[in-house]
Amino acid sequence: MGDPTIRRPILSELYEQFLADRDQAAFIHRVAERYHTATLERLVLHPSRWVRRGSVLALGAISDFSSNTVLGHALVDHDRGVRMLAESAIRAIWCRDGSWNQQQELARIIGLNAAEKHDAARNAATRLIEDNPRLAESWNQRAIANFAVQRVLESIADCRQTLDLNPFHFGAAAGLGQCHMQLGDHQSALDTFRHALKINPSMEGVRSNVVYLQKLLGKRK
Repeated sequence: MGDPTIRRPILSELYEQFLADRDQAAFIHRVAERYHTATLERLVLHPSRWVRRGSVLALGAISDFSSNTVLGHALVDHDRGVRMLAESAIRAIWCRDGSWNQQQELARIIGLNAAEKHDAARNAATRLIEDNPRLAESWNQRAIANFAVQRVLESIADCRQTLDLNPFHFGAAAGLGQCHMQLGDHQSALDTFRHALKINPSMEGVRSNVVYLQKLLGKRK
C-alpha cells in the first residue's frame, strides 16, 4: 500500500495510460503540456516507481544533456523498470548536446560507425571535437572508430576523455575495459569493467567479462 499522505502526481495516471495504449508520442505530448523538465527531474526521486518510470521516459524524449546527472543516478534505481528506461533515456540525451548543427553531425558520425565506415567516422569525429571539445559523445564515437581500426591506445585516450566529460558514460567505461583486454592488461580490464557496472549495473555482457576475468586472475568478488 502506498502512503496516503503522499500526493499522487498526474504523471502516474499518464504513465498508466501509456501502459494501456502504448502510444508513446501521445504520452510525451500530454506530459510536455503539464510538466517542465525541472519538475520531471524532481519526480525521478518520487517514492512511486510508476512516477519514476514516467518521468525517466519523458526526460529521454524531451530533455537534453542537462538531465545527464539525474538520469545517471536513475541507472542504479532499485526498480528494474526505471533502470531500463534510464539506460535508453540517457543514451538519447547524450546525442542532444551542443548546437543543432553539431547534433546533426554527431548523428551522422554515429551512422558511419554503425555502417562500419570507421575511418570516415574517425575523421568526422576529429573535426567535431576540434569544433567543440566539450561534446563527450564525439570523443566516444572516435573511441569506437579507433578501436575498430586497431588504434587501441588512441581509443583508450578517447574513452578516458569521454569519462572526464561525462562520468556517467557507461559505454565509454565498458569500451575502456575492452581496450585493456585487447592489450592483455587483465587487471586494468577487470577494474574498469567493475567501474562500468557501478555506473550501470544492468550491463550483463560486462558482468560476464568481470566473472571471466576474476576466474582468470584467480580472484573473488
